[in-house]
Amino acid sequence: MDTKKLRQKILDLAIHGKLVPQDPNDEPASVLLERIKAEKEHLVKEGKIKRSKKSAKTSDTPHYENVPFEVPSSWVWTTLSEVGTWQSGGTPSRSNKSYYGGNIPWLKTGDLNDGLISNIPESITEEAVANSSAKINPTGSVLIAMYGATIGKLGILTFPATTNQACCACIEYEVVAQMYLFYFLLSQRTAFIEKGGGGAQPNISKEIIVNTYIPLPPLSEQHRIVAEIKKWFTLIDQIEQGKTDLQTTIKQTKSKILDLAIHGKLAPQDPNDEPAIELLKRINPDFTPCDNGHSRKFPQSWCSVTVNDVCSIIGGVSYNKADIQDTGIRVLRGGNIQNGKVIDCFDDVFIPLSYQNNDNQVQHGDIIVVASTGSQTLIGKTGFADRDIPKTQIGAFLRIVRLKQKALSSYIRLIFQTDDYKGYIRNVAKGSNINNVKNAHLQNYQIYLPPLEEQQRIVQKIEELFSVLDNIQKALEV
Repeated sequence: MDTKKLRQKILDLAIHGKLVPQDPNDEPASVLLERIKAEKEHLVKEGKIKRSKKSAKTSDTPHYENVPFEVPSSWVWTTLSEVGTWQSGGTPSRSNKSYYGGNIPWLKTGDLNDGLISNIPESITEEAVANSSAKINPTGSVLIAMYGATIGKLGILTFPATTNQACCACIEYEVVAQMYLFYFLLSQRTAFIEKGGGGAQPNISKEIIVNTYIPLPPLSEQHRIVAEIKKWFTLIDQIEQGKTDLQTTIKQTKSKILDLAIHGKLAPQDPNDEPAIELLKRINPDFTPCDNGHSRKFPQSWCSVTVNDVCSIIGGVSYNKADIQDTGIRVLRGGNIQNGKVIDCFDDVFIPLSYQNNDNQVQHGDIIVVASTGSQTLIGKTGFADRDIPKTQIGAFLRIVRLKQKALSSYIRLIFQTDDYKGYIRNVAKGSNINNVKNAHLQNYQIYLPPLEEQQRIVQKIEELFSVLDNIQKALEV
């Protein structure tokens, strides 16, 4: 279920007058508009308020031709300028330190959260307000972002605050319910983004916002629409949370399956299987089991080994930026390791053929390890090469774990996906700024190896179980 599209559909039904039924007893929106205009005009004549620059001198409700779509007869088309008072903000000079750190919250578009604004990290002084275009917006103001990647992002103030020039605020609204205005603006986000253009710094203006047509229902119907939207959005929130919880459960289930696999608890043992130590002796006639003996946690036919006993660790190629070219030897980097696989990237790097080294060219069955990175999350990340990749070598920040016996690759690569391996790497690779996995770290990692026949049964079982989980995952993404 695409919950984003579902939300948009509900908003579209709402602003088309198809989400809740109309009530003939509701005061028509046109009457409400006329009454509010008449009341303001009366106050202007009495000198109690000043005439707004946008206000017409007559109380005639404007007629809009070529409206986007038909609405119920009790509704009326108008513009955002007619339903509220709008103002943009400003940024006090950063060079004047006395302007910042005051008691007046100052919001930037990054602080908008498509909901109630309860925290604004930065603040300015009264002096800053007096000497800049920043204006104080009252509690309840509806904010919309006008610049950059945040175009259309919304927020509602829960306390008075100023904004920068990238925000526009509706500070007064009498003919429109706050949340109806909010949901209408939310429904128009894609349209606002399109109006912003596709430049390096796309933006819309206050003028574009206030001249936007809005289908206005009777005020009582607005409240019914808002209540219905909230009901549906709450249900969608629950669906999304359920999806998130299920995705977390799938991830945890996969980790548990791998844990059971490497402890001999996923597939049954067969006494007819050749013990793992015999296979290891064929791989390396000089192989001797670890001094710590056989762990009771593992089946008798298994054998304790280090990665170095069954794999070779191969370093990557170092090159200068000046050597990068359009063709030649492709160099794999950390970005090529995704979701346990080696993938192509849009920004692949190539170096001259003179760098060619057959040892670190990527072969089918290789396990590629991220050996140097500033991220604790990414360190030790692995990708499996499911094919030979000609003219492709690994970069200096990667390592190849290459099996001495190809038949072991399917099982060994699973070990490099376990929480046990990830925990080991995080522990040994810690650095103040850069995390590094040394060859010795990989070589010394201890694993317990089942007989080859059991390895095959384990891999088959994992593939069956993971396939079911992956299908559930795909269903969640529809």
